[in-house]
Amino acid sequence: MSDTSRRKFLAAAGIGAAGTVGLTGASASAAPATRNNDSAREPVVAFVEHPYADRVHLMVGEREIVVHDKDLAARILNAAGGR
Repeated sequence: MSDTSRRKFLAAAGIGAAGTVGLTGASASAAPATRNNDSAREPVVAFVEHPYADRVHLMVGEREIVVHDKDLAARILNAAGGR
């Protein structure tokens, strides 16, 4: 296979993969979140202890709840920005 053909193949494969990731992310985020009947009814503060951990500390009233959810931690960090 020539270099030109490899480049074209890799470029096409990269575009296809990026499109798949984009579609997957869009469909996952398009579904609205719903609240349960037993969800918190008072202010909640979320604390991500370490940017690479999966622990999210939730302060609810006088209680602290630790949730192990890497996706939730990543979404909170992404929403907070990189500054």
